[in-house]
Amino acid sequence: MAAEPKANPAESRIHQIVETAANHYKVDPLLVHAVIAVESNYNPYAVSPVGAQGLMQLMPGTARQLGVRNAFDAEENIRAGVKHLRELQDLYKDDRLALAAYNAGAGAVNRYGWIPPYRETQDYVYKVGKKYGDARKALAANPLQNAAGSSPPEVAQPSAHRPVEVFTDSEGRVHMRTK
Repeated sequence: MAAEPKANPAESRIHQIVETAANHYKVDPLLVHAVIAVESNYNPYAVSPVGAQGLMQLMPGTARQLGVRNAFDAEENIRAGVKHLRELQDLYKDDRLALAAYNAGAGAVNRYGWIPPYRETQDYVYKVGKKYGDARKALAANPLQNAAGSSPPEVAQPSAHRPVEVFTDSEGRVHMRTK
């Protein structure tokens, strides 16, 4: 009989923090995991070239506004990042625009009235949307997977925001729409 792999305690702690913050702010934990995966690849000490910090890559000014004292503390970072994401979802009523604002700032989304024409932001919205969609599909295909203790342990919460579907047309243009 093969031994089951043991869960990494740091990984389990991050999943628990995500679950708690996502439930508190009513954000789908699968979306939070998608943001973390794209932002920092689960590195709590990540620093971007522009100075964004931690798992959810909070800019220092945003972190201060959200009451974060240590952006490299996983719990503080995730709690603040999820709160910020919830605020953006409430503001824009569209996950695509919330993600664009999370990446480029609300000012850029407001200026363009849509996802800003920045390659980085467009790629970011696509990557997060793809990871989120894939996670939702995997959960739908095997809803008992989480009950069996497989990673990630969270269960998708109903979201007031419609999920993003991303596809590429025959000319290579990326399109996004809500389902």
